[in-house]
Amino acid sequence: MSWNPAIEPGCPDELGIDVIDTLIVPRSRDIGGFEVRRALPAPKRQMIGPFIFFDQVGPAEFLTGQGIDIRPHPHIGLGTVTYLYRGDFHHRDSIGSDQIIRPGALNWMVAGRGISHSERASAASRSGPHSVLGIQTWLALPESHEDMAPMFEHHGKEALPLIEDQGVSVRLILGNAYGKRAPATLFSDTFYADVKLAAGGRLPMPDNHEDRGIYIVEGSISVAGQDFEAPQMMVFRPGDRITVAAGDRGAQLMILGGATLDGPRYIWWNFVASSMERIEEAKAEWSAQNWGKGRFDLPVDDRDEHIPLPG
Repeated sequence: MSWNPAIEPGCPDELGIDVIDTLIVPRSRDIGGFEVRRALPAPKRQMIGPFIFFDQVGPAEFLTGQGIDIRPHPHIGLGTVTYLYRGDFHHRDSIGSDQIIRPGALNWMVAGRGISHSERASAASRSGPHSVLGIQTWLALPESHEDMAPMFEHHGKEALPLIEDQGVSVRLILGNAYGKRAPATLFSDTFYADVKLAAGGRLPMPDNHEDRGIYIVEGSISVAGQDFEAPQMMVFRPGDRITVAAGDRGAQLMILGGATLDGPRYIWWNFVASSMERIEEAKAEWSAQNWGKGRFDLPVDDRDEHIPLPG
């Protein structure tokens, strides 16, 4: 059967440009030796489905002995998604997870009521010059799961469904799309996929989700006859059947979305919650540094330092 279940999908020139509800140009930030491009939250858009935070990490180049070193830090009320195109991260967290993630694989950490983790370049990558490029995003948890026990899942590249057709490659990272389902445990309706388009390749967006967006990692695409270059994010109106086409250099995309969450969310530093009271409680506990006696501990093999509460 065809990888695209839609019959007669809309073509780029069949719809007006008003199918784009919000266009986001990411803000560049230096977070200590490398650059991130932050698309969410944006002034005009906090979330796309459950996605509340979206960073492109790199591209960053490191010399021998150097690499990313993100010290232990806390989270509540969200799930973090790490997906790499180049390089690696060594993930360690306070529930005992110890995992190196490499390109094409998925690290899925659900903070629930509270977790801490660190992300560092592996010893192997530091043995020579190396580069890093990837996407890190957070999914806000529904209220029913904000206080769940933290959890961590790793799914290798081979476990993530791959959908291919002429000029199109889609690796489904989370949720369901195009008749496939990814293996990670989720708590709300979601889809998230890595898309590679050859020059002129065409991608129909999933039409079984309320909120839908595209982030252009590399290259360009055409939407309703208008061209958009990397790095940009666009959020589409619900209900429209949309197909995008790659430019003459092809495109690397992330597509994302799902059901609108069950209410607005507060976001402060690394905390996401349905109330400010939850965030204030987490701030107080992280500042107290009573490791292992409340909601927070430090990673088992990375306890010598941590990122203090800002301010």
